[in-house]
Amino acid sequence: MKKFFVLTVLFALPIIAYLFFASGKNNFAKLPVLTENVTEISNLSTYNGDAVALRDHISVVAFFGSNLEEFRGNTFNLDKKILEKYYGFDDFQFVIILPESARKDAEAFAKEFEGITNAEEWKFIFGSSQEIETIFKSFKSPYQLSGNLYSPYVFIVDKAGNLRGRDDDDGKDLYGYDSRDIAELTNKMNDDVKVILAEYRLALKKNNADRDY
Repeated sequence: MKKFFVLTVLFALPIIAYLFFASGKNNFAKLPVLTENVTEISNLSTYNGDAVALRDHISVVAFFGSNLEEFRGNTFNLDKKILEKYYGFDDFQFVIILPESARKDAEAFAKEFEGITNAEEWKFIFGSSQEIETIFKSFKSPYQLSGNLYSPYVFIVDKAGNLRGRDDDDGKDLYGYDSRDIAELTNKMNDDVKVILAEYRLALKKNNADRDY
């Protein structure tokens, strides 16, 4: 009787686990869309005048203002705790949106950190105050930009230009991740970046499999 019970448990557990995860497929497989069609950034320019677009990329987007000291620590936290794990993924990018007044400081800052981080992977883009405020407001988050166009919160934008985040984080929506908070970066943002990258990898595999038929 005991042996029969053990065999039954061993047989039933995988089925129960499968049903549990299958029933929660959307929760586990996709990062929720919180805002659709955020404003495109392609009209802003990099140091070299190159265009950077949100469409067709998985983007981590930051608004780090004109104060070098404010974006120094935040960028370093992000790079070490999150971003350096994902730079090798196709179409993944880290975009830092800054006012024109920060152009010289940002370039010096990136060169300073090239030896200890993946600074060459950072995409600094520059725009007017009005352009930056328009982009930030299009995210429809509860956060505010400071007077120098700074926010500590960073955002995940998908290939369709939609803001992704959590729609039930301790009873509220999580639009962005506090780059000052190491625990939030490690425990929440890192997991969410993994989820959205896995979502696109899964979609790519499915598309490739469909083409084989």
